[in-house]
Amino acid sequence: MSSKLSRALGLDQVRPTAAEVDSPMPGDALISRPDAVMDRAFTLRASPEDVWPWLVQLGKGRAGWYMTHRVERVVPRSRRASRIVDQRWQHLVVGSVIPDYGGRDETFTVAEIDPPHTLVHTSRRGRTDVTWAIAVAPLDPGSARVRLRLRMGPVRRKWLVAVAGEAIDLVTISWLAGGLRERVGPG
Repeated sequence: MSSKLSRALGLDQVRPTAAEVDSPMPGDALISRPDAVMDRAFTLRASPEDVWPWLVQLGKGRAGWYMTHRVERVVPRSRRASRIVDQRWQHLVVGSVIPDYGGRDETFTVAEIDPPHTLVHTSRRGRTDVTWAIAVAPLDPGSARVRLRLRMGPVRRKWLVAVAGEAIDLVTISWLAGGLRERVGPG
């Protein structure tokens, strides 16, 4: 993919550092031997406390999945993500179930939550266990680093996850990062 297209899609803005990839994340122990691990990270010009409400309300039938205004223009209005923090989606606890876009009946369950820094979701897709961890850390005053890690195992078709799954995750998280930048401030 050309670097111009990569920049236009925001794909270059969600690359984790080598240290971030190598360091443990909350929820890693929930799948001890994953067949697939996808790491993403980005910086926002907002405090963890300002970023957190946007992350807590993610999900199908909730605030949606944030995308930039430019991308959302081609999405039907009824499917666009929220542009406000909605109090009805701010009350997650361990065990909360969140609908997901992975299929009509797919869900995530909150396995760990430590506001405003850690949110770990779990799911089971067929015979595959999935964890999706989000960690928010303060940087300098007024900035936060958001790290995301998706872990899956066992995976039957590892090559498919390595190619298609990786590409879908990269685009999805790139759009999420761009959508959050528009909502909480430039990043």
